[in-house]
Amino acid sequence: MAKYEKYFTGNFDTVLSQLHDTVMNGSMSASYEDGSNWINGGTRCAVRVYERYSMIGSSRVSMNLTLVGNGNNLFLSAITSGGSQAVLFKINTLGEESFLKCIEEFMNQY
Repeated sequence: MAKYEKYFTGNFDTVLSQLHDTVMNGSMSASYEDGSNWINGGTRCAVRVYERYSMIGSSRVSMNLTLVGNGNNLFLSAITSGGSQAVLFKINTLGEESFLKCIEEFMNQY
């Protein structure tokens, strides 16, 4: 598992759209699996789940993006999992880290 989290400011809808484009354009094998949206008063939450093929681990890797916003105050949590072929413990997290890298690079703009 690899994780990236960041507090920042921005437009919720714009950032969510840009995150989606970043993931989908970051790999030919990336796919959008499902998502959920929740609003309570001024607080919004969007959850997105993506997958892609990891050549390093010869398996699929998933990434969960959670974007929470209240006005222009935003919080992003991105967590990847999968990619290891070990039975009892993880020995290869390179695919997860590689998948997460596109989000880290995008977020360096903020």
